Amino acid sequence: MASLAVVTSSPPRAEGGHLVLARTLVDAARACGHDADLVVTADYGFGRLTRSYCANWMTDVSTVNGRRIDQVISLRYPSFAVRHPRHVCWLNHTMREYYDLWPQFKASIYWRNQIKEGTRRAILHGVDRWLLAHHVTKLAAISHTVARRLATAFDLRADVVHPPPPARAYRCEGYGDYVFAVSRLIPLKRLDLLVRALAEPPARAITAVVAGDGPSRSELATLARDLGVAHRIQFLGTIDDEAIADHLSRCRAVCFTPYDEDYGFVTVEAFASWKPVITCVDSGGAAELVRDGENGIVCEATPAALAVALARLAGDQALAERLGASAAAHAATMTWEAAVQRLVIV
Repeated sequence: MASLAVVTSSPPRAEGGHLVLARTLVDAARACGHDADLVVTADYGFGRLTRSYCANWMTDVSTVNGRRIDQVISLRYPSFAVRHPRHVCWLNHTMREYYDLWPQFKASIYWRNQIKEGTRRAILHGVDRWLLAHHVTKLAAISHTVARRLATAFDLRADVVHPPPPARAYRCEGYGDYVFAVSRLIPLKRLDLLVRALAEPPARAITAVVAGDGPSRSELATLARDLGVAHRIQFLGTIDDEAIADHLSRCRAVCFTPYDEDYGFVTVEAFASWKPVITCVDSGGAAELVRDGENGIVCEATPAALAVALARLAGDQALAERLGASAAAHAATMTWEAAVQRLVIV
């Protein structure tokens, strides 16, 4: 058995899917008999990339808690800059503003800043290309979406290892009368699609519960009031894992419609709770796992199309149950033991 360091970078006081993934991987590796520790390295945020990459390059991962480390598994930028002779990068994502989100980011800044940021982008691409092609022993990705970005940017191939659901008390207590959504409330998660869909004629009898917080919360609440659907959508704010599992167990379906998501644990957590997932054709990792009419519904990213999808499941509990059973069967095939076996090379 090996002594492993699972390494991810995180901004101060930030909590996100990469940390859930890292902690779950540590627990899974230990369950498989490995010694595993979590190492969280510095990410000083936008505009401090040089400092962040240098800090990760200088982080000593040869020993952790007095143990010699046999292998490193890094997850996201700039953690893949840490140095170790046996280094698997299970890539969560690069800095997306300089990659797949570059057109939107460039359009949002003044033209003089576009020149400066374009130079930073070129330098970052050069650094990332070298690190991912020559610095790591093996390159994997958490989704075909992330692997596709690597192929587009660097012509690099990555082994795709989909993360299974995190270890939680998943269960199904029925198929209730509401759709559930859980996400950070930021524009890329497109919760506005759900709000707007509730105002469409097919979905005017549907209620929704949204868990999560973020800078878009007040804007979404205002949109719901303006569209006259505020009485049919409840914003819970941040809730704990137990409350999330409870809603997953009782809702009719889960709505997860982000734009080009890296992966999104929401999908597999819904599957593990016997719930179908409604997502969009351009939702990235979620659209890789949801098979239309089999374990969920995949629709166009428009309020009208989403409203029709919501109405299909709201009006047909038997359909929700059938799709949910197929979703659960899919989730059962995804094990952390298999993921660990594919990521450990020593």
